[in-house]
Amino acid sequence: MKTLLIAALAAIFSFISFQVTAQTSSAQPLEDSATEEHLFIDVHQLEPGKVTFEAVKEAHAKDLQVQGKHHVSFRKFWVDESDGLVYCLSSARNAESVRETHAEAHGLLPAQIYQVSDGAAATFKRKKRLYLDVHYFGPGNVSAKDVEAAHAKDLAVQKKHHVKFINYWVDEEKGVVMCLSESKNSKCVIETHKEAHGLLPAKVMRVKEGK
Repeated sequence: MKTLLIAALAAIFSFISFQVTAQTSSAQPLEDSATEEHLFIDVHQLEPGKVTFEAVKEAHAKDLQVQGKHHVSFRKFWVDESDGLVYCLSSARNAESVRETHAEAHGLLPAQIYQVSDGAAATFKRKKRLYLDVHYFGPGNVSAKDVEAAHAKDLAVQKKHHVKFINYWVDEEKGVVMCLSESKNSKCVIETHKEAHGLLPAKVMRVKEGK
């Protein structure tokens, strides 16, 4: 009788252990999803002609000081001094974390935040000017696969136009594509896109890059 009781208790214990393990395993993907990081580019629209690269560099340093608290990692930024535009590339759990970091660091909140995917970055020697061009296709009208194919066409003809494309970023949901290149001037960037696939950018900005 005692042997049967011990066996029964062992069986119950094994069953309970199995249930706990199963529940833990099933809950794990939710935890991973909550901590998964994504790429973001946030855009600050400041006053044209009154934004300097050095001032943005100082603000960026403040972002770096508090980013860990918000689970954000700022990677690079680009400044268009003439139009007062700043683009910041970061990895984070969500867009709100990016906004909260800026809010605490210096209070300069972005006008837009894009969740993006990127391509394979090319190396460059900074011998020419940097340009960031932006395409607006509209929500749901562009895919990362389509942009990858268009980028390959840019690479095939870029040398002819004295341009070197460095990387690109795609927000599929909002239909926005950004391309970073090294070029003699903005006209060369436009001519490369025109010959490669005919998809012309809404704007091309000369920018300075910081990290």
